[in-house]
Amino acid sequence: MIRIGLLGAARIAERAIIQPAAKRSDVVIAAVAASNLEKAQAFARQFDIELALGSYDGLLARDDIDLIYNALPPSLHAEWSIKALQQGKHVLCEKPFAMDAEEAKAMVVAAETSGCLLIEGYHYRFHPVFAEVQRVVASGELGTIHTVRSNFSVRITETPGSLRHNVPLGGGALMDLGCYPLHWLRTLFGSTPQILWAGAICPKPQLDSAFELRLQFPNGPLCYVGCAMSEHLNRQHDAYLCLEGDKAQLEVFNLVAPHQGHQLRLTKYGEAHDYQMNGDTTYDHQLEHTLSCIKGETKPLTGGRDAIDQMQLIDDAYKAAGLLPRGLCR
Repeated sequence: MIRIGLLGAARIAERAIIQPAAKRSDVVIAAVAASNLEKAQAFARQFDIELALGSYDGLLARDDIDLIYNALPPSLHAEWSIKALQQGKHVLCEKPFAMDAEEAKAMVVAAETSGCLLIEGYHYRFHPVFAEVQRVVASGELGTIHTVRSNFSVRITETPGSLRHNVPLGGGALMDLGCYPLHWLRTLFGSTPQILWAGAICPKPQLDSAFELRLQFPNGPLCYVGCAMSEHLNRQHDAYLCLEGDKAQLEVFNLVAPHQGHQLRLTKYGEAHDYQMNGDTTYDHQLEHTLSCIKGETKPLTGGRDAIDQMQLIDDAYKAAGLLPRGLCR
């Protein structure tokens, strides 16, 4: 039985780890730690968690916790993931991995030193829909892919205490949303692209509510990347990927959360074929992958060098747009 401790009483924890764990007999959410005991106790009552703790250190010191789910703000990911690893705990850390590439490097070193796992929570990565996109690309069915268009935008209203609108905590559209299409592309094309152009809309200093990029992969496609968290967006949620090749085109609708409804559209010779992939929620697949890694049955698909390179690209994108990497915005 793998005993999971929640680092932070975060709203994302319910769908990201509590619900998937409830479907399994080999894991249990054993404890939650929050910034104060009252908050932790309220969360524990809501989700029937055995133990509530009023300090993060108190959770990490326990010898009956195997896996830490780090859902703290990005500004705290490095500090507390490293401490958890040093206490001999495996860590599933929410995205974005860190505030910048330097923090990511320190986290990866800590994981290597401890011998424990440190996995980044890009949950889409573990779902059959993304595996199908990889299969189509690798098959050569699209021919030479010359252009890629990608976007992840969500209408997000700014509220008091909103993490996404708090730059020192790691907020911004690129950190919260644009990181997904960047990760799609890096994973599909197996390298780091050159940034040809970057631009951002900032309603407040350093706070990007929208971000756009043009990227060029070595010997690969020209890629257009967009993201936005503006309140005036026409659609509540838009997660789209289009791969244009000289033989065919593949479009994917809702690549981030395909379990909420998705479509793959393969267009050849002017004829479109729509289809879907079976699967559980992306978070179910993420937990399954994490447990398989802990058992030594497979290797992590995220974290390590991938996480460092991802944060370096985000750092470079902010610089290219004339903004500061998040690590310099504390």
